[in-house]
Amino acid sequence: MGDHDDKARAATIFDVARLAGVSHQTVSRVLNDLPNVRPATRARVEQAIKQLRYVPSPAARALVTRRTRTLGLIVTGAPDYGPSSTALYFNEAARDARYTVITASMRETDAASMRSTAELLVRQNVEAIVLIAAERAALDALDGIELGVPVVAVASEERGALHRVWLDQYTGARLAVDHLIGLGHREIRHIAGPSNAMDAAERVRGWAATLGEHGLPAREPLVGDWSPGSGYMHGRTLASDSEMTSVFVSNDQMALGVMHAFAEAGLSVPGDVSIVGFDDIPEAAFFAPPLTTLRQDFVGLGRDAMASVLAVLGDDDRTPAPRVPDLVVRTSTAAPSRERVTLTS
Repeated sequence: MGDHDDKARAATIFDVARLAGVSHQTVSRVLNDLPNVRPATRARVEQAIKQLRYVPSPAARALVTRRTRTLGLIVTGAPDYGPSSTALYFNEAARDARYTVITASMRETDAASMRSTAELLVRQNVEAIVLIAAERAALDALDGIELGVPVVAVASEERGALHRVWLDQYTGARLAVDHLIGLGHREIRHIAGPSNAMDAAERVRGWAATLGEHGLPAREPLVGDWSPGSGYMHGRTLASDSEMTSVFVSNDQMALGVMHAFAEAGLSVPGDVSIVGFDDIPEAAFFAPPLTTLRQDFVGLGRDAMASVLAVLGDDDRTPAPRVPDLVVRTSTAAPSRERVTLTS
């Protein structure tokens, strides 16, 4: 977010806390003129309020007293494997910490719907909100709103002032491309996820950067919608590409469709073309052939989201380090065949 956008956005209690180097609860104590705040800390908070021209809302003033052991969870986008798994393990971690979770699943992420849902959760007296965001619009809709509770975003891009936990999609994509280059591939195509999906953008970035570092061409990615059907459609297109020897596909579901299209076209995987997916869905090991892919730690991500909530509620704004996906090598990748290398020479 640029400087102009930052200035145009009204300051929130979390902006004050960040500038003063304290938690939002401490800011709320100062706003309510409560004891147990050291004079030097109070002075820093008051200076930050003055510097940011912060105008507290009633919700911000009331924040310090709210202890309901209830959390809000907003899950956006389609019920795909990654977000659904993260939500499941976040709920498990919340139960282990003796918190109740109120969940709202949202297909649409327009600003009005997002804000209405967040405000509804606040009215249910949640202590914090966790947002599992597939698209940038979901983060942007809640950035800068004075909800009176902290928001922890599970998102692969950093946008605005929300607390964040994430899986490192960029590094995962680099691992995929490095694996194919290590096998000898020089023509590595990419089937990306939707253009508004943050995970997809980070994977495109990692794919292109790795090819560039090796002096290899990054052809225009084909854009899918995460479904096997879109993978199949793009697989039919790629089947006629005689230069291609490998494909990095942005998720396993699309990779399944690609493999089906290649089989119909008489292409062998990995004899003619190698394929790498992303996610390591439970079915990936049982594709024909079993799929080389990037395994994402959704169990750990869900727990990280809960750990971040507990840290923020406990006056600690430290963020868990991002988790890097693991490359799982199966039999959908191999060195390029001599015949196909000759065609590309």
